[in-house]
Amino acid sequence: MTTTVVREDVATLDTVRERGAVQAVVSQGIRGLSVPDGRGSYSGLDADIARAVAAAALGDPAAVEWLPTDPAERLTRLVSGAADVATCNLSWTLGREAAHPVLFAGVTCYDGEGFLVRAVEGISRPEQLAGRRVAIQAGTTTADNLAAWFGARGLEVEAVAYATPAEALAGYVDGGSAAYVLDRIALAGARATLPRPADHVVLETAISREPMALAVRDDDPGWFRVCRWVLQLLVGAEAAVREGGTARSAADLADRHGRLLGLGSGWAHRVLDAVGTYGDVYERNLGPASGLDVTRGANALWIDGGLHYPLPLH
Repeated sequence: MTTTVVREDVATLDTVRERGAVQAVVSQGIRGLSVPDGRGSYSGLDADIARAVAAAALGDPAAVEWLPTDPAERLTRLVSGAADVATCNLSWTLGREAAHPVLFAGVTCYDGEGFLVRAVEGISRPEQLAGRRVAIQAGTTTADNLAAWFGARGLEVEAVAYATPAEALAGYVDGGSAAYVLDRIALAGARATLPRPADHVVLETAISREPMALAVRDDDPGWFRVCRWVLQLLVGAEAAVREGGTARSAADLADRHGRLLGLGSGWAHRVLDAVGTYGDVYERNLGPASGLDVTRGANALWIDGGLHYPLPLH
């Protein structure tokens, strides 16, 4: 016989409800992931994840307090208690989870660092950048990734660090650097903002694995579970549709556990009503209609050759 116990460790959820908003660390502006819309809100895949959490916790996807943050301060801000979640193209690494009191609730998007170069230079491989300057964003793992990848080949590049993505892109555009190095999805967004995108190319080669993930503090397992299962719902709902069912059927399964999660009934339907399935989120922010047209690749469901494999919602 199974004993049902209502969890009490939902301090962050209580705080969020008292405040009336989820405080979310986001990037300082990366098209397709999290970029300000000029009206006090953010758009992008990372931003939609924050909205999904707010829909589950508060019933209102607009109840998000956006906290654009420098990469070097992302985890510091979360750990200090000044934020509830970090959804900011933050890669899940052993070093980050070991060195900080944080847990990663799940992968939001699989990516890898790449290179934006000028088409006129005819560069097709990263090796052709050896000995040249490349623009990077400070406070990220890019410098280490460059040193590891080029060093293993007996080569090196000169990494020039800038405080923000906009400054790093400008450092590339003004001709001071031969390439701009960032996660390839973010580079697609950066390229689209340039006056003549066709004059620039994102190289096919990725020099690292960057599983971008949703992070929370490690002191509240109840809040961790909420965030983890919001992500799993998004992927599980897409899988349900892909396998011939409906997103609503996936939400019905997940809703049965709402009371134990501290979310009450209807939480899963609120999430899907707010942002749709993971496939909807991806297509809206990174698909052809977004103007970026980043292929799903590793971000497809496992049945389509990707890496997203949802945990059971029953």
